Order: sequence, then structure tokens, then C-alpha cells
Amino acid sequence: MRVLVACEYSGRVREAFRKLGHDAWSCDLLPADDGSPYHYQCDVLTLLDKGWDMMIAHPPCAYLSSAGNRWFNVQRYGDKAVLRKKLRQEALEFFKSLYNAPIELIAIENPIGHVSTAFKKPSQIIQPYQFGEPHFKPTCLWLQGLPLLTATTPGATKPEPLGVTIRKPSKYYRGGEVKRHYFTQLAKTRSGHERSYTFQGIADAMAQQWGQPTNNEKESR
Repeated sequence: MRVLVACEYSGRVREAFRKLGHDAWSCDLLPADDGSPYHYQCDVLTLLDKGWDMMIAHPPCAYLSSAGNRWFNVQRYGDKAVLRKKLRQEALEFFKSLYNAPIELIAIENPIGHVSTAFKKPSQIIQPYQFGEPHFKPTCLWLQGLPLLTATTPGATKPEPLGVTIRKPSKYYRGGEVKRHYFTQLAKTRSGHERSYTFQGIADAMAQQWGQPTNNEKESR
């Protein structure tokens, strides 16, 4: 199966599929962090009509996430807010272009935010801790032709904030304390570039549940 992983430079989803024998490629404006030759460094919109069987996309969420809602207040932030609204609309149009790509199987990932109200609600919302990761970070999936992703650790519960004291939980999310823990704790050891990586547990679940091993892979076992 030919798989395009759009807006990915970490290679985690791409490699999860390649391990099962699929012809998977990532694409981003940035080079691949792992130096893989199976990466296109270009505008992914130029690749959508190249005969892919599946696309998993991670469009930038800087202007789509609810986390930045306060910055769209024109009365308070003036021209900066006006510009930000323009960039949010451009981000939404990019998202729609991916969603309407001529590909049979599509999954698009983004946090809770503008897409749900301005375009359509997600097919499901998953959590990293449902896939063996010790984090709470609601992640939306918009699916076409694919089944809902099934939790690999269905009995897992929200991770504790590990003693972090939050005086003012986020007003934009329920469960603000745990979300703040995720960003404040990992921000100390990981850059924003690294924090955008797909969690490995989720990447593995996508490959295992949405991509069956090819005949060559089956014969090698």
C-alpha cells in the first residue's frame, strides 16, 4: 500500500508503516529529522494526486488550536489579531485541501479547535495514554474510509500531574491541570519542534490497525 504521511518530519508514522512493508513516504517543508530518503521536502499539495492509497496528515495547528483563542481578540490586540485571523483562515483552507484530496483512505490529526466549529466535527478524539503513553493531550482525528482507532491500553486512566502545582488551570480546556503538566514538564526537555512529534504509541496503532502487512512481509515471518 502506498502511504503518504503529510506534514511529518519526525518519520514516526512513516517508519511505523514501512516496518509492515508498506511504501510509505513522509512530506514536509522541513527535512526529515531521521535523514530518511523516503521523505519529500516540498509543498504536500503538489503530491496529493500521485496515486496514494492512504494519507495520514498532521497539518500545522498554530492557528487552529483552541489554545490560542485569546489572541484573536481584535479589540485587545488590533492588527495582530486581524493578521492572526487571516492566517487561521489560510490554515483552515489548507486543512480542507487535505481532507478533500483524491485519496480513498484519509486520516487528519489536529488538536481540539477551530476546525470543529468552522468545518466539521472530528470522527473521534483520542488520548496518548490510551496508546501506552504517559500523557494527556486530546487529539482529534477526521477519518475517511478508515475505522475508528482502537485504544491499545483501554483500561488506562489520566496520568497524574506528578506533583506540579497549577494555580490557574487553563480556561480553554477541561482538565487544564493535566494539560498544563504536559506542556510545562516536556517543555523543559523538548523543543516545540519535538513536541509536535506524533506519539510513538499512536503511530504504531495507526500502522497496525490501518495497514495490514504486505505479502512480502507475511512471507518473511
